Amino acid sequence: MNWFKSRHNYPEFYKVYREAFKQKHDDLKTVRFVVFDTETTGLNPKSDRILSIGTVAVKAFQIHISDSLECYLKQEQFNKETVEIHGLLKEGTLTKIEESDAIIKFLNHIKNSVLIAHHIAFDVAMINEALKRMDLPKLKNKVIDTGQLYKKTKYLKDEKYYSLDELCETFNIKMQDRHTASGDAFLTAVLFLKLSALLRQKKKRLKLKDFLNWI
Repeated sequence: MNWFKSRHNYPEFYKVYREAFKQKHDDLKTVRFVVFDTETTGLNPKSDRILSIGTVAVKAFQIHISDSLECYLKQEQFNKETVEIHGLLKEGTLTKIEESDAIIKFLNHIKNSVLIAHHIAFDVAMINEALKRMDLPKLKNKVIDTGQLYKKTKYLKDEKYYSLDELCETFNIKMQDRHTASGDAFLTAVLFLKLSALLRQKKKRLKLKDFLNWI
C-alpha cells in the first residue's frame, strides 16, 4: 500500500502519532513508559514476520494492567521450528488481524511514550520493517533496553548477552506466560521496576536520559 505520494501526505493515524511528539516529557513521575514484546517467525527482521504484539504501560513506576494491548497477526509465513517457543499456530481459535491493522493499533496505543523491551533493538527493527511495508517512516519513540539497563545498575561494560530468563532468575521474578508477547511484556515491566529501584539508589537525581538507549 502507498500511503503518501508526497513527503507530508501521511494517513490520519500516522499524523496523530507524529503530532503526539510535540509534547515533551522529561519528568520521570509523569512519563508514560510502554513495555512491549513481539513474538515472531524468526530472528531476521528483513525476512521474518510478527506473530503477536503485547504491551503494558508503566507510569510513576507502577504497572497499569488496564493500559495494555494484545493482538495476534495473520500468518502469511509459517515456521514450524518456532512454534515450540511461542505456541502460535498458523490456524487456530485466536482472532488474528492483518499486519497493517496491528501496526495502526500499536501506534495509536504507544503515542509518544518511551518504549521498553528486553534487547529492544530487535523488537523495534521488527516494527520498523512492518512500517516500511506500509510505506511509513520508522518509530520516533525514545527507547530503553532492560538488558543494557541491568548493566548500568552493575556498572558493567561487558558484551555478554543477559537473557530475560537469566535476569528473572537473578531478581526472583516468577516466569509466568513466558514466550507470549503479553507475558514477556509484563515480566520485562517487573524487571524494569526492579532495575529502576537499583538505579535510583545509586543516583538521587535521576533524569529520563539516565535510562535511555540509542539504537
